[in-house]
Amino acid sequence: MSEPGALRMRLALLGREVAKFGVVGGLGVLVNLVVFNLVRHTTELPVVRASLIATVVAIAFNYVGFRYFTYRDRDKSGRTKEMTLFLLFSLVGLVIENGILYAATYGLGWNSSLASNFFKFFGIGVATLFRFWSYRTWVFRALPAKEAVQTAESFLEQAEPAAPPRQSRRRQPDHV
Repeated sequence: MSEPGALRMRLALLGREVAKFGVVGGLGVLVNLVVFNLVRHTTELPVVRASLIATVVAIAFNYVGFRYFTYRDRDKSGRTKEMTLFLLFSLVGLVIENGILYAATYGLGWNSSLASNFFKFFGIGVATLFRFWSYRTWVFRALPAKEAVQTAESFLEQAEPAAPPRQSRRRQPDHV
């Protein structure tokens, strides 16, 4: 394959990955904001604690979505390591997301419902950039190239029907 063709293919694969990550992430944002507002308006918990609960619920939702939708084709051999790394990087994302909300709420005194939702959403956006990079780089790793090629070849061999025997192209003599 030519270099421009290979580049187009890699960009197309990255585009699909970003789209799938976006679908799961978008639903995760919705879960996060709904839980945040439910907890905030139905309990007496402070804003950041309500946000922490919502973030943890969204992390659980996102793991299922990423493992079984976005990255379902990735290496599944080390689930314990995968989940440990996912939780570690999710924890860093939680700190980023809720650190921004904490700074706005307690550092700047912006504690209205609108301000809380804005900074919660902004924090989710900043943390998402970190999460996308860390999840694809460390958690849901692509199969090694050799293994990926072998998997693809075995898949193609199973999918291809047996080829009919080749006919000789030499012309047979008219007399026998």
